[in-house]
Amino acid sequence: MSFTLHGLAVSSGIAIGRAHLVSHATLEVAHYRIKDKSIPAEVERFESALATVRAELDTLRGEAAGIGMPSEMVTFVDIHAMLLADPLLSEMPKDLIRERGCNAEWALVQQMEQLVAQFNEIEDSYLRERKHDVVQVVERVLKALMGKPRKVAKRGRDDDLIIVAHDLSPADTIQFKNLRIGGFVTDLGGATSHTAIVARSLAIPAVVGLHHARPLVREDDLLIVDGARGVLIVDPDARVLEEYRLKKTALELERAKLKRLKTARAATLDGVDIALYANIELPQDIGQVREAGADGIGLFRTEFLFMNRGDLPSENEQYEAYKAVAKAMDGKPVTVRTLDLGADKNTQALAGTARQAPNPVLGLRAIRYCLAEPQIFLTQLRAILRAAHYGNIRILIPMLANAAEIEQTLAMIEQAKAQLRGTRHKFSENVKVGGMIEIPAAALALGPFVKRLQFLSLGTNDLIQYTLAIDRTDGAVAHLYDPLHPAVLRLIAQTIAASARMEVPVSVCGEMAGDPALTRLLIGMGLRQLSMHPSLVLEVKQQVVTADAAQLTAKVGRLLRLEEPEKIREQVERLND
Repeated sequence: MSFTLHGLAVSSGIAIGRAHLVSHATLEVAHYRIKDKSIPAEVERFESALATVRAELDTLRGEAAGIGMPSEMVTFVDIHAMLLADPLLSEMPKDLIRERGCNAEWALVQQMEQLVAQFNEIEDSYLRERKHDVVQVVERVLKALMGKPRKVAKRGRDDDLIIVAHDLSPADTIQFKNLRIGGFVTDLGGATSHTAIVARSLAIPAVVGLHHARPLVREDDLLIVDGARGVLIVDPDARVLEEYRLKKTALELERAKLKRLKTARAATLDGVDIALYANIELPQDIGQVREAGADGIGLFRTEFLFMNRGDLPSENEQYEAYKAVAKAMDGKPVTVRTLDLGADKNTQALAGTARQAPNPVLGLRAIRYCLAEPQIFLTQLRAILRAAHYGNIRILIPMLANAAEIEQTLAMIEQAKAQLRGTRHKFSENVKVGGMIEIPAAALALGPFVKRLQFLSLGTNDLIQYTLAIDRTDGAVAHLYDPLHPAVLRLIAQTIAASARMEVPVSVCGEMAGDPALTRLLIGMGLRQLSMHPSLVLEVKQQVVTADAAQLTAKVGRLLRLEEPEKIREQVERLND
């Protein structure tokens, strides 16, 4: 029987293939008694399973490094290895086996449930989320105990695998690198989940947050994954299957054609140049930036250096990472965003001292946090300034709201320079400093920004979230998140116009920049710089080279006077006809 499920689209494209179910082993555990004389053998069986999983993780760590997976993926595997070695998981189940005469699987799950309950009581959101790592480690041990190692079998040459799971761990996803994977489907997950990160890095369609896919889909079911619309079609009829096969073929041809644009000038039909930059999270992303032919890096997120570790990165560690990116870009601009911790991003090293905010999204985060922790901020600023000696680095400050924050930040940059002069380190004296416009207050009172800063970057993700009072990570209200709301468009348009009047360059680095359907709208507003995920650069360039900036300016001017979102949406669609 054919049916359709809807979830969150996290990696575009169309996949057609057969389902491979990754089972949820914790749901399959039986409880039975062990005879007294068999208890030593049961303990030995548990220890053997632990040894098997240790070996699996060691192998996966080597494979991840060998195939160039992001370093954070290797870190996740290391975290799982640390959890596996914790006595609470490696020793306590053995005590339960001996005391209660129970089977190893049940003893392990009992211990896991106690640990998860303890994690649920932790206030710090980063530490609380580590409960998922505990469950994933236990799942791997259970698979070993049941004689079902968590491996994916290769299929025939013409068949794609569609991985269907309740959730996928980083260790699971690493092994998919060398297999013919058509798509990922999970019940859990969001735009920043492990599955989403890996899917985008491999350019594989993925739909997450489906809730009930794993129990409803059967092994070898024929599936269609529409990664653009967030749709999973199970056992499609012949008409739907043929329709999607044609769509898939057309997409593949279109992607092949896009590669021809790599060296083309990004300019409109009437000769207006549009700079297309890339957003990156890791130094290893540079390969994708080069492959896309981007004009530079418009947003280098630096949180990767601080996440998933128990200590803070040193100045030299940060310096080497920033320097590597600056040198690799060979003179092209590299915009380094200073630490944006808080809200959904926390670091274990600061968990003991960080206060638990009632509402982290509106609390001590980004530049507010950096100004409250000057030593951490100065360390990062010194590292950035030193790295700027080797390339065209710019500093971008997130979540600025007023003139006082700008002045404090600029003073701290000067303090970092003075410290470097004292230590005789080489650094750049003339690094440009810019600010992110992602708070409505900043967009509405732009004067201090255009007077004191050398460039601006519109962070549309947070700007939309704050303008509409919608948490984009909350599934209950995420459907209300609308980049085409008239209030959002007017804030963006007036920021672009004010920056142009003061001759201060402005870019968009949020998700809107990477949406080809919105490229012409932004050009019509006067935007001349966009920064997006490297995989989207060529799609956006295609929209640029077929657009007429002068015509778009007139049309978008009329569009911005509209009040109703549906009419705005209709006019945006007409811009792309």
